[in-house]
Amino acid sequence: MVVNMDEFGLPEDRRMPTTTLEGWRHFVDEDPIVFDLLPEDQWKDLDPKGRDEYDEGRVNYHSELIIVETPTVRDVLHQGRLLTLVNRREISARRGLIVSGPWATGKSTALKQLGRAHELRVRQRYPDNDRIPVVYVSAPPNGSPRKLATRFAHFLGLPMKARHNEMDIADAVCEILTDARCDLVLVDEIHNINMATSTGKDLSDHLKYFAEHIPATFVYAGINVEREGLFTGVRGKQIAARCVMKYTGNFPYQAEWRSMIALMEDSLRLHHHEPGSLVRLAKYLYTRTGGSISSLSHLIRAAAISAIADGSERITRRLLQSISVDHNTQSDSPRTSGDESGEAGDAA
Repeated sequence: MVVNMDEFGLPEDRRMPTTTLEGWRHFVDEDPIVFDLLPEDQWKDLDPKGRDEYDEGRVNYHSELIIVETPTVRDVLHQGRLLTLVNRREISARRGLIVSGPWATGKSTALKQLGRAHELRVRQRYPDNDRIPVVYVSAPPNGSPRKLATRFAHFLGLPMKARHNEMDIADAVCEILTDARCDLVLVDEIHNINMATSTGKDLSDHLKYFAEHIPATFVYAGINVEREGLFTGVRGKQIAARCVMKYTGNFPYQAEWRSMIALMEDSLRLHHHEPGSLVRLAKYLYTRTGGSISSLSHLIRAAAISAIADGSERITRRLLQSISVDHNTQSDSPRTSGDESGEAGDAA
């Protein structure tokens, strides 16, 4: 059987980094991949080339899968939206937001979803304006003020020369973003700023300079920032006094956990997967991932791609046991075999 493979949507495999304006706009513009399974008879009639392209489309689909709107994401979206409205007419001392929590708990995802939602709203309101409503950068590790300024300049694609110092770059960035009506600046990896060092203090001062000269709401995300010295000293207390804190963490084993699994399972595009079988393995999945949404997403996506590659077309407990999760989760979770999770999973 010959089919038109364009309908299966084979996007470019590589995605551009969101730390450039072009990459960020591509992220905002790109809708989630949609994939509909072929009827069973048409699927079985595919020729080898058609089957390969069909499976490749499904691999692309599962490599992204859906972004589950967790309570944390919803909370960050709400708080970020509220702050942009509160700060709209503020001249100085605008309020910011800090998203803090352990690694792999959805901080960067929440940050980017906030930025995407805000930019889409701005585009809808001002469809013909050439604005830059959102900037997304990450704080440089062991960074200097010049490195931070360079991150902003790199996002905008500004040419830089060796003779330009950090203030030359910073002033150019502030002028462009003010003219472009930027009103949301997202700074990831904020834990890289260590107030216990002179470099960290200089970096904090420079970030404060941006916040005071760009009329925008600043939203930060980092790993356990309150434990990493960000709020120490006079500079740290200034940051703490101007920012609302939102915390992320692993999920408890409650109804929300099963609900997230159900959403992911409903999004699977496998021909022989038994609906509801992943939800029945909720306790096992919790044991494997420790309640980490990042580890859960990886485990299910990897299992789905494996099920396509080996032709089984379904996710079972045995297949899940063959998938490795990240080292931190793997080290923290007990080894399970048989039915140690306490649930009667599909062991086939």
